[in-house]
Amino acid sequence: MKRIAFILTSCLISALPLTASDNGGISTDMLSRLQNGFDRSASTRALRNAISGSDIDKLAVNPESKNGFDTYFSDRVKSKGITDQQRSGRCWLFTGLNVLRSQIMAKHNLPELKLSQNYNFFFDQLEKSNLFLQAMIDRAGDPMDDRTVDWLFRNPLSDGGQYTGLSDNLMKYGIVPAEVMQETFTANNTSKLNRLISLKLREDGLQLRKMHADGKSAKELSETKEKMLGEIYRMLALTLGEPPTEFVWTRYDRQGKPVGTKKYTPQSFYKEFAGNDLKNDYVMLMNDPTREYFRLYEIDFDRHAYDGRNWTYINLPVEDIKKMAIKSIQDSTMMYFSCDVGKFLDRDRGVLDTDNFDYEALMGTSFGMDKADRIRTYASASSHAMTLVAVDLDQNGTPRKWMVENSWGSGANDGHLIMTDKWFDEYMFRLVVNKKYVPADILKILKQKPVTLPAWDPMFAPEF
Repeated sequence: MKRIAFILTSCLISALPLTASDNGGISTDMLSRLQNGFDRSASTRALRNAISGSDIDKLAVNPESKNGFDTYFSDRVKSKGITDQQRSGRCWLFTGLNVLRSQIMAKHNLPELKLSQNYNFFFDQLEKSNLFLQAMIDRAGDPMDDRTVDWLFRNPLSDGGQYTGLSDNLMKYGIVPAEVMQETFTANNTSKLNRLISLKLREDGLQLRKMHADGKSAKELSETKEKMLGEIYRMLALTLGEPPTEFVWTRYDRQGKPVGTKKYTPQSFYKEFAGNDLKNDYVMLMNDPTREYFRLYEIDFDRHAYDGRNWTYINLPVEDIKKMAIKSIQDSTMMYFSCDVGKFLDRDRGVLDTDNFDYEALMGTSFGMDKADRIRTYASASSHAMTLVAVDLDQNGTPRKWMVENSWGSGANDGHLIMTDKWFDEYMFRLVVNKKYVPADILKILKQKPVTLPAWDPMFAPEF
């Protein structure tokens, strides 16, 4: 066996062309040193055999992390039913509507309520298409290799999103119960529609740029854009259904008895049952250790609508964010929360814990970047939105762990994910809190002129 390995290595080296060792490439000498430095002991071969044929996480799992782990929470807002975004990137929409649903049910003593994600998603995709097309008009005179133009063509449309897109959407278009505009196959499986609309938008963007180069007027460009949006509207209506402009809905009490039937528009339904100002009553918080804390930041194009708001947030130390989150939970108020959910996630247990997997021991190396380094190198960013519903505090009021209501259907912990406080520190990014839970000195930061960040900033990270 050793002789065969030696022959194969020798053949490989002799087949390579000779290169200088100092030109930055991998020379034959360097490759030889790399090969000779590899440990080929029996234990390494056994490890290689195991890793090459198995899921890395299965082998890296740390059994000690499971010891003494309980699911008790000292403070918890009761969930109102687990939802399932299926194979779509609409977590931001599910999260926002789940928070709103909880508030409506409590406020109006409703036994049950489900809101239509499909209804608001239709308008989200239409608004994002208009955002791209109008941006193409605004920047029609800029060269194709302009950084913003390049970014726009790379990112014409997404089914992911964030809170300002949610709040702008709901405040403009209202909401409807789930039975008024039900899910379709495409609503639950958005990738194909997203690719088709993106393809059309890129084509439309090129056409608008050519019209500008040919000297067409602003009026002609605007009229052409509207025709293009008509085609997008048709694609959305064919796949998602056409949103209702009015509907009849019967309200039931907790005993299941009908208490009233009424005709609504989506906007009047929102006003009667929700009514809260999603734009002005809430504060968007971020924990980004790469930038100065206690400052206001705004990310360009991090919005869902042309006339909407960019993601504008107060950057704070994570400990300050935790204090506001605890106040909200203890007042039975859920929150929009986002994080880098894929890191150290044990799906079987529904647990996010930095001790879940020992990759260093398995691979024989170290992974030493801190949160700031991971952000700078795009190794970590906000990737998924969920609803923060619980915290477990010790006798001193220090958090031990947290819980979120997820939108991946039923599973471990009845569809919830539990995260340790250490994991929260490392991979939590965004939280949206009602202003009544925010200290006055932090609210004053909203009066600052925000520092504008470009669309390609690492913190531009739509949740999926």
